[in-house]
Amino acid sequence: MNPYQIQDPAALIADNRYAGRGIIVGKSEDGKHAVAAYFIMGRSANSRNRVFTEQNGTVKTEPFDSSKVEDPSLIIYSAIRSIQNHLIITNGDQTDTVYDGLQNGLSFFEALESRSFEPDAPNFTPRISALLTFADGDFSYRMSILKSIDETGSACARYGFSYPSMPGLGHFLHTYVCDGDPLPTFTGEPERVSITGNIDSFAGRLWEALDSENKISLYVRYTDLATGETENRLYNKNQTGGSEK
Repeated sequence: MNPYQIQDPAALIADNRYAGRGIIVGKSEDGKHAVAAYFIMGRSANSRNRVFTEQNGTVKTEPFDSSKVEDPSLIIYSAIRSIQNHLIITNGDQTDTVYDGLQNGLSFFEALESRSFEPDAPNFTPRISALLTFADGDFSYRMSILKSIDETGSACARYGFSYPSMPGLGHFLHTYVCDGDPLPTFTGEPERVSITGNIDSFAGRLWEALDSENKISLYVRYTDLATGETENRLYNKNQTGGSEK
C-alpha cells in the first residue's frame, strides 16, 4: 500500500458500519481554512440518546431525552473547547484534562499522560484527541490515541502524532476499525484523507456517508486563517435528521 495515499473520508466512513467516534483535522484545499470535524455513532439505546449542542464555541454531548439516560459517565462530555490559540477536540472528558493542562503549562501530550482508555470492558474504547494550534496565519495539529495494550486492559499504550497543515490534506482518527463484539480497536497511524469542497459539501458528504442506523451527531468547523472567523455545521439525527446551520 502506498504510505502517501490520500483517501476520501466519506468513502472510508461509507464502507464502515461502525467507526464509533471520529476526529478529522486538516486544511481546506484552497489553503484558507483550518477544518475540524467530530462525529459520534452508537449501538445501545443509552449511546443513541444524545445530541450535540454548541454554546460560545464549546460543543457538548447532551441527552436527547434526559428521562432515558442510563449511565452518563462516558457519553456526556465537552467534545470541543478553545483556549488561547488552541482548539481541543476529543471523544470524552479528557477535553477538560487537556484544557486544564494547557492552562497549567503542560503540553497536549503531557496533559494526556494522566488519562487512559475508557473502562468499558471488553471494548476498552480508545480515547482519541486532537489539538489545533493557530499562529502567524496558519496552524499545526497534534493527535493522540490512548488504547489498551491487550485484550484484558492490563495497561495503556499511548500514541502521539504531530502534523504541519498542508492544503487539501487531513488526518482521520476513529475509535474502532469496524463493527464487532468486542469492537476492534483502531490500529496504526491516523488515516490520510482529502479535505475538499466548502463546508456545506464537506459536512454533507460526511453526514450522508455515516451509517444511517448508527450515526448520532456530526459537527464541522471551518476557521478562516486570515481572520479567525469560524463557520460551523451541526447535524443531530435525534432532533432534525439533518443539519442545524
